[in-house]
Amino acid sequence: MVTRQEIEAKARQIQEAVEETRSAMADTAVLAGLAVVAAVGIAYLIGRRKGSRSRTVVEVYEVK
Repeated sequence: MVTRQEIEAKARQIQEAVEETRSAMADTAVLAGLAVVAAVGIAYLIGRRKGSRSRTVVEVYEVK
């Protein structure tokens, strides 16, 4: 027969596992967010650098 103490002990184990998983996922989410921000920042800086170089100007004339 299963006692009340056994059920409570198992419930505490499950609760601890859930809390550990939640904290691990929060850490992972923060790291993923920082990685995305860094990637966007790097792409912005690279794009700015390429844009500041001499640009090719194409002029189109309509001849009638």
